[in-house]
Amino acid sequence: MNQRAGNTPDQVLQFAPKERSRDAADPTDQAGEALMVLLQQAADLSNDNCDRAMMLAHKLSLDLRAAEDRIKELQGAVEHYEKRALRAEQWLQRILKEVEEKLIAPMTVSRREQAPFH
Repeated sequence: MNQRAGNTPDQVLQFAPKERSRDAADPTDQAGEALMVLLQQAADLSNDNCDRAMMLAHKLSLDLRAAEDRIKELQGAVEHYEKRALRAEQWLQRILKEVEEKLIAPMTVSRREQAPFH
């Protein structure tokens, strides 16, 4: 009856719970790993979107700068042509005055002198 006392450690059965390996099909581990994959994908997409937005913003900034430069160039041209138009108008006024003084006024006086009195 004392059979138990004669048992050696090799013969003792272990009843302690076994540790689960990470490779086991534990739903919690699977869900956690799946969430980590989804988070990584979301981070990658977010970084890609950010990169595209930065490149677009840079391109639009360059386009805006080019448009501003063109606006300045066109404003300069407008000022140039406004000055030329003003100068041309001044010349036309001067020519009109000369025509009136040297051609029209003498012709009017000459017609008055030639007109018979009734």
